[in-house]
Amino acid sequence: MPAQAYLNRIATAVPSNDVHQFFIGFASSQLSQDPRRRAIFNRMADKGGIEHRFSCFEQASDPEGPIVDGAGIFTRGGFPGTAKRMDMFAATAPELARQAVEKVLDGEDRATITHLIVTTCTGFSAPGIDLEVIALCGLSSSIERTIIGFMGCYAAINALKQARHIVRSEPEARVLIVNIELCTLHLKETTDLEKLLSFCLWGDGCAASIVSADAIGFSLDSFRAIVAADSRELMTWSVRDDGFDMVLSGQVPSAIHDTLNAGIGIILGNKSVAEIDLWAVHPGGKSVLDAVERALSLPPEALMPSRAVLRENGNMSSATVMFVLERMLADPTAGDLGCAMAFGPGLTAETMMFQAVGTAH
Repeated sequence: MPAQAYLNRIATAVPSNDVHQFFIGFASSQLSQDPRRRAIFNRMADKGGIEHRFSCFEQASDPEGPIVDGAGIFTRGGFPGTAKRMDMFAATAPELARQAVEKVLDGEDRATITHLIVTTCTGFSAPGIDLEVIALCGLSSSIERTIIGFMGCYAAINALKQARHIVRSEPEARVLIVNIELCTLHLKETTDLEKLLSFCLWGDGCAASIVSADAIGFSLDSFRAIVAADSRELMTWSVRDDGFDMVLSGQVPSAIHDTLNAGIGIILGNKSVAEIDLWAVHPGGKSVLDAVERALSLPPEALMPSRAVLRENGNMSSATVMFVLERMLADPTAGDLGCAMAFGPGLTAETMMFQAVGTAH
């Protein structure tokens, strides 16, 4: 029989710059020539369910001024190209990753970490973030490395799936997963209302976790992916000359609602919605969480951890669902059944069934 894999520990980190209100002000200012659309934007942004988002760069003093960031890199009419944004990722992502990894490895024998999986869709360079983490955190140079790139918000579920495969085939393996996203690097100048509202979701963050055969935390039981029909253009993530361009259609919540309505039986296997104690749903936005709640007829308290992460951090792409799982793993009740899900380009729902087996250490 293959070894059972468990999610033992999770630790998270965010940058120190709380930029949510500043970014709302900046986005609103881009509609200054159109008071009607500006009023619509302000009203919708206020209902987004977000109070804090964090960025790897410091904001300027005035959201309506000529410069957006403290270093003067993002100037109106002259935002940086992709090369500069990648330089910023390479300069700042390793330290944020180090903070999360140091927390999750506290008290661990680092020599026992055999595999490293990194997910990101917001920055790339080579030598990359994987080698930076190894050097900064004192890991073995012979550790097996995997990067899951450009999968968007559901990449963390795929990383857990990959870690499970590793542990099931190598029971002595201890897999470190790092989900590092600097979404705010891709700030744009635009008057497109849908794009402005989409950017009001994004924040920066990092999650680090350990998966092993130690029967502690959450057992990783099964994984299912569902791709919504005729929805490829609803959520896309493209590399452009002026950074990465995220398209998040207003039709995404309804597509998620319909997809879950039709596919929840596949996701849960032989379980019913009523049997699930923990719903670790990626908070892609308030409307996304509302759609999941309606599709599955969940009580309001079921998505409280997801709504809390959205409120305190916004959408941090692949790291976000791990922030939700971190809250659940902090005080697990043995035997509780869980379902995690995250949504991304495709439109794809990646899902995971898990069960609490004991107190995480």
